[in-house]
Amino acid sequence: MLHEDVVAFLRASSRSSIIQATSVALAPGIRLGPYEVVAQIGVGGMGEVYRARDSKLNRDVALKVLPEAFAADTDRLARFKREAQVLASLNHPHIAAIYGFEDSGSTHALVLELVEGPTLADRVDRGPLPVDEAITIAKQIAEALEAAHEQRIIHRDLKPANIKVRDDGTVKVLDFGLAKAMEPASAISPMLTNSPTITTPAMVTGVGTLLGTAAYMSPEQAKGRPADKRSDVWAFGCVLYEMLTGKRAFVGEDVADTLANVLKSEPDWKQLPARLPMHIAALVRDCLQKDRRVRISDISTAQFVMQNRVLTSVSAQSVSRTRRAATIAAVALASIVATSFAEWAWLRTKATVPQPMRFAIVPPLAQPLLVNAFTRAVAISPNGRYIAYVEGVIGDRRLAVRSIDRLEAVTLRALDDSTLATTPFFDPDGQWIDTSTPET
Repeated sequence: MLHEDVVAFLRASSRSSIIQATSVALAPGIRLGPYEVVAQIGVGGMGEVYRARDSKLNRDVALKVLPEAFAADTDRLARFKREAQVLASLNHPHIAAIYGFEDSGSTHALVLELVEGPTLADRVDRGPLPVDEAITIAKQIAEALEAAHEQRIIHRDLKPANIKVRDDGTVKVLDFGLAKAMEPASAISPMLTNSPTITTPAMVTGVGTLLGTAAYMSPEQAKGRPADKRSDVWAFGCVLYEMLTGKRAFVGEDVADTLANVLKSEPDWKQLPARLPMHIAALVRDCLQKDRRVRISDISTAQFVMQNRVLTSVSAQSVSRTRRAATIAAVALASIVATSFAEWAWLRTKATVPQPMRFAIVPPLAQPLLVNAFTRAVAISPNGRYIAYVEGVIGDRRLAVRSIDRLEAVTLRALDDSTLATTPFFDPDGQWIDTSTPET
């Protein structure tokens, strides 16, 4: 629950336009090193953005001028420069590049790739996107997040306004890691420490900025807890929901109401398109699990689901050897599950006819399903709601259980390799599950 003084601060800030981030507007023609300002192209809580001309390389760039609140703090400025150096190591087609850091007197600016085209927020303002277009954009966003997460960089402020879509359909994610780098060394309140844009009164630029950030803030960030890559997964779910519905997943009259809804309410799931594939609907729900312990833990899972590798034909030339093996294992698992489900239905004594279900289970790439000719590696609970199976490799095997309405399994315990136990089974009332050793 939000602390009372934080709620009061957020309410007062979101209803006032008096507090502004202080910075000096740069007139066209002013030079910062080799860069000549052409025009201002944006204003936000993290600074002002200008189109500029690089006289050395003869190209246009974007200059993001840091607010005075950051530039005046030497410790924060030094930390930001170090973070910019880390971000400069990112090289991905769906991440807007950072070219450098320019100092000119008291003015400090990031030199960024200039990305033409509207933001995703501009596109969504016109209404929901067709499902195919939304998934195409979502895949590119997920690829950008995965590339950053592999470098241990989290975005922490992913939202449609920080995503641009070029005329050719190419997606560029902006402002990677900037919110983290700009976080103050000693925050005014622990509740605000991990907020991506809402950090200090000097950062507030009006209702739009605050609501625009709060609507995509994860529950853990809203509670002032450290963000991790699962926080980016939450924001990804918010963005995907908004593309599919044309509406934000969480809204409120002010920042406090919005954050309260993030913590307590659910999105209006009825707004999702009626013809939305079931696996995409499940993906959105699992990205927006409020408890990050049960939320999708890695954006690569979202990528795999969106590729729909089990239900569609995938070209062998476009799939790596590792992913091809995972696909084969997934198809084998689906076949085993179908057989086991048929056996379970035949053995039931009730005269009711079970409703058919169609779904796929895709084990993580690093934890392949253990299947061989002598054991049945899958078991279904008596009530038909849970599936148990053994995953991993010799020396690192685990018993996993997955509810049929979830995308990810829960690991129950490691298995002792002193035995060759590979066959899970449920007791008759479904309250216990164990593994047995196959007969030899």
